[in-house]
Amino acid sequence: MKKHILIVGGGYVGLYTALRLQRRLRRELHGGEVRITIIDPQSYMTYQPFLPEAAAGNLSPRHVVAPLRRILPKARILNGTVTKVSHSDRTVTFQPAEGEPRQLTYDVIVMAAGSISRTLPIPGLTDIGIGFKTVGEAIALRNRVLHQLDLAESTDDPDVRRRALTFVVVGAGFAGVEALAELEDMAKDSRRYYRNIGPSDLRWVLVEATNRVLPEVGPEMGKWTLEQLRERGIDVRLETRLESCVGGHVMLSDGTEFEAETLVWTAGVKASPVVRDSDLPLDERGRIKGTARLTVAGTPDAFAAGDAAGVPDVTNPGQFCAPNAQHAVRQAKVLADNIVRHLRGEELVEYRHKYVGSVAGLGLHQGVANVYGVKLRGFPAWFMHRTYHLSRVPTLNRKVRVVVDWTLTLFFKRETISLGEMEHPREGFRAAVATTHR
Repeated sequence: MKKHILIVGGGYVGLYTALRLQRRLRRELHGGEVRITIIDPQSYMTYQPFLPEAAAGNLSPRHVVAPLRRILPKARILNGTVTKVSHSDRTVTFQPAEGEPRQLTYDVIVMAAGSISRTLPIPGLTDIGIGFKTVGEAIALRNRVLHQLDLAESTDDPDVRRRALTFVVVGAGFAGVEALAELEDMAKDSRRYYRNIGPSDLRWVLVEATNRVLPEVGPEMGKWTLEQLRERGIDVRLETRLESCVGGHVMLSDGTEFEAETLVWTAGVKASPVVRDSDLPLDERGRIKGTARLTVAGTPDAFAAGDAAGVPDVTNPGQFCAPNAQHAVRQAKVLADNIVRHLRGEELVEYRHKYVGSVAGLGLHQGVANVYGVKLRGFPAWFMHRTYHLSRVPTLNRKVRVVVDWTLTLFFKRETISLGEMEHPREGFRAAVATTHR
């Protein structure tokens, strides 16, 4: 009997699950007994730990993404979104990028839709804020920071300069701290090419609602990171919330008010909206209710892992696996093997992984790490950060390209050019048309 495996999402879990199934089910795929379909809005997987380096210009944005069709030649890739899952009928509603939605049937479903930024109803946030989960956001943020330097250099208005050179990051987890550290390092490096911008003109503000930064690396390393950020002149506001940012006028819960042109929101994630538009069981946090075997609780022929699923941590009873790349990649391996066991009528195994620790980059040659209880900081931690994530990048092709990018930065200065017009490629043409018809 032919089996159709449908994977919703082409991120860590989706890509690595399909990659392993492609190897484990090589004979069945070749004979047509099994077919695999992946649905994702993009035709690539983004390796998110490298987004800060892409934003800072240390890596080419093309090298932090992995093309799904090239890596998964045995799978069918459909670009679009799943708007509804009806598991009782074994169907999903697929909305392609263009055209009418259609129904797709399946035998086994893998919910690997990941997460989106978790926002709050803060006035002005949707107008000025930008997230940091996609390669598009990383590129846009890089262009924005460099454009603000250009703007400040080209004006004599002190208010415009102050607003342009004030950058706010909300959220002091991995995404927020790494993004801020890399961008601040890039801006400091770029400043040498601007005659009228001094070190004190650049203002970086990190806003965190809790009383610590980088909780993933432990209290001691988190405290060291906080000290390092403040030594670099970064204004870190702990136990502080963003109250409003209407029109770029930032208001914090501690009473501070100032103008800023750039605000990066990294304060948490939530499961992809597709999980709500399904008949699969959800937990109290709005995630798919998973099991330690990476199946959907009480639901046959359904699997789930990654940020969109609540997977019990069997090494820490009562807790759930954290929504990070470390778990997602490892869960994908077990999930794929369990699908193979499921198709062959064998007993499934539990996902069991002891959290090994965390590493974070804090700009060029700076980092912090807490791995297996070993605490590192500075250059050793930065080197470990790069080495670990290089080992996790899919395919030798991408690994080589990343190494080449890093090698080039050892001998040449990184580019400090804003290509903001990439975000509005038709503006120049429209202006030319308007001039022609005057």
